[in-house]
Amino acid sequence: MTRPAVIEGTAPLPSPGGRGAAARLPGLQDAGERLAELRRAAGTPPGRLRLAGAALVALLLLFGGTAVWQADQRASATDRVVEHSQPLSRDAAEVYRSLADADTTAASGFLLAGDEPAELRKRYEDDLATAAELLTRAAARTEANSEAQRRIDELNRQLPQYAGLVETARADNRLGLPLGGAYLRYASGLMQNTMLPAAQQLVAAESGRLDEDFDAAGALPAAAVLLGIVALAALGGYQVLLFRRTNRVFNPGLVAASAAVLAALGWLVVGSLVASGSLAAGRSGGAEPLRVLGQARTESLQARAAENLNLVARGASDSYGKRWQTVTVALGGAPAPGGGRAAGGTLERAAALAPAGEAGRRLDAARKQFAQWDARHDAAAASDWAGDYEAALRATVAVGSDATTDAAWAAMDRELAAAGAAEQARFGAETSGVAGGYEALAAGAAVLAVLAAVGVVRGIGRRLAEYR
Repeated sequence: MTRPAVIEGTAPLPSPGGRGAAARLPGLQDAGERLAELRRAAGTPPGRLRLAGAALVALLLLFGGTAVWQADQRASATDRVVEHSQPLSRDAAEVYRSLADADTTAASGFLLAGDEPAELRKRYEDDLATAAELLTRAAARTEANSEAQRRIDELNRQLPQYAGLVETARADNRLGLPLGGAYLRYASGLMQNTMLPAAQQLVAAESGRLDEDFDAAGALPAAAVLLGIVALAALGGYQVLLFRRTNRVFNPGLVAASAAVLAALGWLVVGSLVASGSLAAGRSGGAEPLRVLGQARTESLQARAAENLNLVARGASDSYGKRWQTVTVALGGAPAPGGGRAAGGTLERAAALAPAGEAGRRLDAARKQFAQWDARHDAAAASDWAGDYEAALRATVAVGSDATTDAAWAAMDRELAAAGAAEQARFGAETSGVAGGYEALAAGAAVLAVLAAVGVVRGIGRRLAEYR
């Protein structure tokens, strides 16, 4: 039989299934042997103890990591509420108020014509400057392509257009041209029908973001709590198993680990409830009252603008009188049969939401000033209906007079502004330190979870020592 030729300097090829095949895969053979050894070791009492200890430690570290992660998330959400969402929401409301006040002040200055005081003109210019500054600030802190950013861009384009129309109206009015009134009504139409609705949408977008951040900041860390309960049950179950096998009542390490997990759970739940309570108090005692108060201020400005523009129109349109009626019903309630206003309206709702103390007192005073404004408006409207335009004008705007509708409105607006400052302070007092509390919550949960893991290692180690 002919033998196969072998080339000098080369090794013969291994035959399939022979020893050479095993020699080609030494790594796989070693891995298989190690796996078999691990299986044999896991089948022994010490091996089972080690596996149980590793599983418990992994569960405890997962619990601690989840607690830290969720507490950090809530701390970040709280920071967004305090440092980002609430200031943006407040600035958006201030943009609306500044624009509405500019429209009102422009109409007042137009009615006074040459008697317009310098402070009234400065107020109008300050309103426009404030709106422009706040829009620039909001644009820098708002996500691109968001609804809020689109509204900001729209308002930035329209603000110079509005200012130009008002200046044209003022110039024509000083020259005695009747076209000035038409320009002012056109400017106010741009403000009331386009700019203020865009500003209101900006307010709604920022308020929605604030609500989302409040919800995220005040949520209970459910995943961490659930993992803590599972870890506590696993520790208790394993201690029962050890008792049945060894007839020993306590394992000090595992008992300490259980106590640490129980403390971590209590720390998480109680700390989260305290933080959530502070956020809820800031929301109900600051953010929500501020939102309703801002609505009351803007409605009062809309009513004031309608009152002034009704005189500017000089009977050419009844739309401003209708707007006054609609807005004041929303603000102060429907007219009552015997005079005054029936219950209801934004002012009443703002007073009901206001926290006791300074804000409540200011809102009570604002409601009294609204009643005075309403009564003076009715008297001015009666003079206008009787054909005495000059008397109606003097009852509405008059330099140095405290008996005008403008004086009553201004007194009401000052009270509303003071109430807003008190509610803002309440919000800051309730929410300050909440983010730091969440950070302490994360640190405490992490330390307790690590201590629990150490307790498991020590407890299992004592049992393993008995097998040596």
